[in-house]
Amino acid sequence: SNEFHCITNQILLLLLMLSVLPSSAALPLSPGNIGNLFGTSESDGKILQRSKRGWMWNQFFLLEEYTGNDHQYVGKLHSNMDKNDGNVKYVLTGDGAGTLFLIDEKSGDIHATKRLDREEKAMYTLHAKVLDRNTNAELEPDTEFNIKIHDINDNAPKFAKEIYFASVPEMSEVGTSVVTVTATDADDQTYGNSAKLVYSILQGQPYFSVDSENGTIKTALPGMDRELKENYQVVIQAKDMAGQMGGLSGTTTVSITLSDVNDSPPRFANLTAVESTDIGGAIGRIKADDPDVGHNAEMEYSIVGGHDIFNIITDQTTQEGVIIIKKALDYESKRDYEFRVEVKNTYLDARFIHGLQFKDYATVKVTVEDVDEPPVFTRNPYIIEVHEDTAAGSFVGVVSARDPDADNKPVKYSIDRHTDLERLFNIDSVNGTITTLKALDREMSKWHNISVVATEINNPRQTTRVPVFIKVLDVNDNAPEFAMSYDTFVCENVKAGQLIQTISAVDTDEPLVGHKFVFSISATNPNFTIVDREDNTANILTRRGGFSRREMSMYFLPVVISDNDYPIQSSTSTLIVRVCACDSRGNMQSCNPEVLPFSDGLTTGALVAILLCVIILLMIVVLFAALRRQRKKEPLIISKEDVRDNVVSYNDEGGGEEDTQAFDIGTLRNPEVMDANKLRRDIIPEMLFPFRRTSPIKDNTDVRDFINGRLQENDSDPTAPPYDSLATYAYEGSGSLAESLSSLESAATEGDQDYDYLSNWGPQFKKLAEMYIGKSPDRET
Repeated sequence: SNEFHCITNQILLLLLMLSVLPSSAALPLSPGNIGNLFGTSESDGKILQRSKRGWMWNQFFLLEEYTGNDHQYVGKLHSNMDKNDGNVKYVLTGDGAGTLFLIDEKSGDIHATKRLDREEKAMYTLHAKVLDRNTNAELEPDTEFNIKIHDINDNAPKFAKEIYFASVPEMSEVGTSVVTVTATDADDQTYGNSAKLVYSILQGQPYFSVDSENGTIKTALPGMDRELKENYQVVIQAKDMAGQMGGLSGTTTVSITLSDVNDSPPRFANLTAVESTDIGGAIGRIKADDPDVGHNAEMEYSIVGGHDIFNIITDQTTQEGVIIIKKALDYESKRDYEFRVEVKNTYLDARFIHGLQFKDYATVKVTVEDVDEPPVFTRNPYIIEVHEDTAAGSFVGVVSARDPDADNKPVKYSIDRHTDLERLFNIDSVNGTITTLKALDREMSKWHNISVVATEINNPRQTTRVPVFIKVLDVNDNAPEFAMSYDTFVCENVKAGQLIQTISAVDTDEPLVGHKFVFSISATNPNFTIVDREDNTANILTRRGGFSRREMSMYFLPVVISDNDYPIQSSTSTLIVRVCACDSRGNMQSCNPEVLPFSDGLTTGALVAILLCVIILLMIVVLFAALRRQRKKEPLIISKEDVRDNVVSYNDEGGGEEDTQAFDIGTLRNPEVMDANKLRRDIIPEMLFPFRRTSPIKDNTDVRDFINGRLQENDSDPTAPPYDSLATYAYEGSGSLAESLSSLESAATEGDQDYDYLSNWGPQFKKLAEMYIGKSPDRET
C-alpha cells in the first residue's frame, strides 16, 4: 500500500541518517528521541532539541524521482490541541505549498504532488499553522520546517569536452603524464557513491594508461617512435558508484600526437622496396647529368660487380637507370642493401678520351619495407599415409604453418569442406592435427585429396592453402572370390581324371608381395577333385565316370579360396556343374533333363505321400458337405399333414374364423393398427423391403377404393419394386369349422363336391358360395 511504502521510506531514511552520524552523537532509539533525529540541522551537523512548539518536527526527508502513481507521502503534522474531534485545521504555506506539497486539513498528512529533482532544488522551507476550524483562530503559532530532497543516482558523469587534444614527446619514458581529463556528476557529492567516479581506458592500450582516481593519462609503452606512428586515439570512461556494477558512465575521446625529438641522424635519400614486389618489378630510378645533347648524351648503367638480388637497366627515352628485382625480397631475413652503380657514355669521341673518364659512380642503398604476409606451410604439398579401417578419431597426420612476419602472429587451421564433401576428416584449429571422422575403406577410395587453409587470427584476410594427399594403405579385410561366373558341365560319358573347368579368383585387397590364392574342396567329394596350379588358378577334375542325367542333372561343388596375407581371409564359392549329353569328341549336345519313365514299383516314401494327399482330399470333401448342411434352411412347417404344392395366393381373406394371425381385415379398415407390424406365427417371414407407412384412411373408405388407391400409389412410386408383393399361405390353419378349402388330399373330384353348405356360412362367404354353387351340375341342369 501507499502508506506502507511511505513508512518504509521513513525507516530507510532513519537508518541512513544513523549510519552517517558520528559515534559520539548516537542516541538510544526511543519515542522521545525520534523527533530529535529528524531535527538534525544540515548546516552545523549538531542535534537540535525539540522546539518549544513541540507539536511537529522541523525537518522531513523525501526521495527524489519518486515513480509512484499516487501522491508521495512526506510526513505528518500533529498538534497537542488536536483532540481528533474535527475542530482543528492544518494550514501549509511556503515553498511549493498548494502546488508541490499538499496537506490534509484534518489529519495533517503532507504529500508531494509530483516527482522532485534534487539537482533543481535540494530543500524546501514551509510554514505550518494550526487553526480552529470554526473560528479560524490560531491554536498554535506559525512554525517553520524544511523538506530536504534525498539524492538518488540518476545522473551520469559528463566530461567537459567530447574530444581532447594533447601531445607528448616521442621516446618518452613509461609513466610520463600526457593530459588530465575530468568528469563531473550532478548527484550529491556528500552522500553515498552516487558521485564517486572511477576512470578507465577503453581504447588506446597498450600505449597509454589512465589514473583511476584523477583521470590523468600517462604513457604505458616505451620507445614510441613518431616516425613509425604519430597519432593515437584514446577513449576514457568515467563511471560513478565507485565503478561498481549498475553505475552510470560517460566517455570522452583524447587525440594524442607524438611530438618529434632529434633521435635520427642525417642520411642520404635511399630507395625503398616493398618485400612483396614481384620479380622483375622496378623499385626506383637514378639519373646522371650529362651536359651533352643527342647521342653524345646517351648513357648506360650497370651494377659494379653485379648483384644477386637487384639489376639495373637503362631507359633509352629518359636516360635513367631503372633498378629492378631479380630475386624475391624478405624483410624478415634482410632489410637493407647497398651496392655501387656505374654510368658511362655509350659513344666516345677519340679526341677527348685522353685524360678524362667518361663514366661515374654512385652508391645506392635500398631499404626493404615489411608487409603483412600470409602464413607459410613447412611443406607443399603434404603426402600422408593411413591404414584403412582405422576407427573414427584416429590420428592421420599434422600440418604446420607459421606467420613469416616479424610479429609471428598465431595461425588457425581449417579444412575446405568443398574438398571433403563426405566429411571424412577433421583438423585441430590450433595445432593442425588431422584426424578421421569416419572409418576409411581403401576399396572405396585409395586417395583422398583435401585442402587445408591456414589463416592469421588477427587478420583473417591473410590465408594460405596447401593440398594434403592422404593415401589409404591396404589392410587384408576382404576374402577372395571367383573371378567370374562359370558355366561348367560334365559329359555323361566322361572318364575319371578329366578336366572340366579351370577357375581363378580375385581379391580387392592389394598385398605388398602380390596375391597368392589357395583352392580346395572337400576331400570326401566322390565326384570331383581340384588341383591347385600355383598361379592363382585351379583345375576341376572328375573323380569318376558314368554321370547320368537321370540320377542327377546338376551338382553343387563348394570351393574354398584363401589368400596368404595377414590375417588370412577365405571364402566359399559354389561352382554349379551340369550333367550334359556329349558326342564322342566331348562336345556338349544337350543339358536338359530327360523325361524318365515310371519305375515298376513305388518307394515307401512315395506311397506315404500319395496316402497323405488322399486323406487331405477326403477331409476337404467332408468339411464342405458339413458346411452345406448347416446352410440348409429349416422347413416352414414341420407336420405330417404338410403336403403342399407351389400355390401362389393373393387377395386371400384368411384361413377361417379362428386363424386370427394370418390376416386381419381390420387393418384394411383401420390403417393405424399397422404400427404393430404383426407377423404370422406359423411361417418364417422374408421381408424384401423395409416397412413403409402410408397415410391413414379416413371415414372408413371401402376396401376396394382403399386397395385401388394403394395400387395407384405403388404404380407411380419410382422406388417400388417392378413386381407384385405376393403372400404365400401353405394352409389355412387348424381347427376351422370349414376345414381345408384345398383340393389336395381330397378323395373326390371337383365335380363330386357339394358346395351347398357354403350358403350357410354367412355373408362373408356369399361371393364364394355363388362361385361354387353356381357351377354345380345339378343346378345347371
